[in-house]
Amino acid sequence: MSVRAPGTRARCRVSWGLSPLLALIALFGARTAHAYRPFDGTDGDVADVGEFELELGPLHYAQEGDEKFFLTPTVLNLGVVPRMELVLDFVPVYPQAGGPTQVTDTDVFAKFLLRKGVLQDESGPSIAVEAGPLIPEVNGQRGFGASANLIISERWGGLTLHLNNEAQLSRSELDFSYAPSLIGEFELGAPVRPVVELGFETEPKAGINTYSVLGGAIWGVTVSAT
Repeated sequence: MSVRAPGTRARCRVSWGLSPLLALIALFGARTAHAYRPFDGTDGDVADVGEFELELGPLHYAQEGDEKFFLTPTVLNLGVVPRMELVLDFVPVYPQAGGPTQVTDTDVFAKFLLRKGVLQDESGPSIAVEAGPLIPEVNGQRGFGASANLIISERWGGLTLHLNNEAQLSRSELDFSYAPSLIGEFELGAPVRPVVELGFETEPKAGINTYSVLGGAIWGVTVSAT
């Protein structure tokens, strides 16, 4: 359900099925990978050199006001050098009231691991920065923008938290926005782990604040590539 008041928006998104992870790794042999997209935020880790990851949210449902959508968020990661990966992500959007399909949230980022920590089997927080251009959407926003995100991941027992601090300049107008989010992953001793993300975004020029909640589950997939 979505609630809108002057200057405030709230968005609730539900993942149908167990999403959002499907990781395919283009290396010889079998290996297991974990990832935290396609939540709005990400984690403080990067792909190894030569490792390719395809992350999918099979089917999400979203509603803003009276508008209803199905979404299939997609992220492609490629480890290019030690401690750095390239990221391409986009979100196909299928309006339920008709109208053209859109491909939104299109961007190309470089993500760099600043500090090795719990996600790299070391002590203390894992810290990464991700930045790059926002590129024109399909049947959506035109022009280019920019984004930079500082990510901090920490673990306490069975709880892992990923704090995102993202600043953006919008496509074309280059209006500033700031969007912190917090992802919580709960280890319950089962292959499937429940995850929740709490998000907030403020757009000072437009006077709009947006609140969001996203729930889902994560599991590891072992794939043998030949």
